[in-house]
Amino acid sequence: MSVVERPERAPTRSRLAVFVSGGGRSLENLVDLAKTGALDVEVALVVTNKADCFALERARKHAIAAVVIDPEKKLSPAEFGRAAFAACDAARCDLVVFAGFLRLAEIPVRWAGRVLNIHPSLLPAFGGKGFYGDKVHAAVLASGVAETGCTVHYVTNEYDRGPIVLQKKVPVLPGDDVHALAARVFEEEKAALPEAIRTHLAGDRGAAGPRLRV
Repeated sequence: MSVVERPERAPTRSRLAVFVSGGGRSLENLVDLAKTGALDVEVALVVTNKADCFALERARKHAIAAVVIDPEKKLSPAEFGRAAFAACDAARCDLVVFAGFLRLAEIPVRWAGRVLNIHPSLLPAFGGKGFYGDKVHAAVLASGVAETGCTVHYVTNEYDRGPIVLQKKVPVLPGDDVHALAARVFEEEKAALPEAIRTHLAGDRGAAGPRLRV
């Protein structure tokens, strides 16, 4: 009796949804890493609350499904969260990343521990409601601190309060303005977000949340 060898199935890549409200530079970075195999995910869905954001053009360029939810701002955070994560469920996503996403969305219980956010400061400093984008960097410069950076953390239903996965630091240099500082921090964000995704996928976190890594 002969034995028929069956080809091994290729492992399924984790499916990623990226929530974004702006230009989508972090989205582009994740797509590029996924295409080269440097990040073992498939960017399967883009979710935005802005009908005119440039991230939608990036999604079209890469043939990624995209959905615009409530650009008129009529939904409550709970309603927005239900709609957004229903789209993630329909797209069979395993993990969600907030990358420049500026809308409050309530996280459904079934998604707890599967939503990451990147924030452009060393949380808990310069975090919370109203601290986003250039407003963070302006506050950093006004404070006179010597260093800043970025943080990737799990999203909860409180602004910037979820367990931290990792942080990366940069110096605040003499003569920095908001744009120079933002550019330096973003270079670290490009490394921090994929590293945090790898950490999550490797299961490098405790039952109550991820381990702090700096």
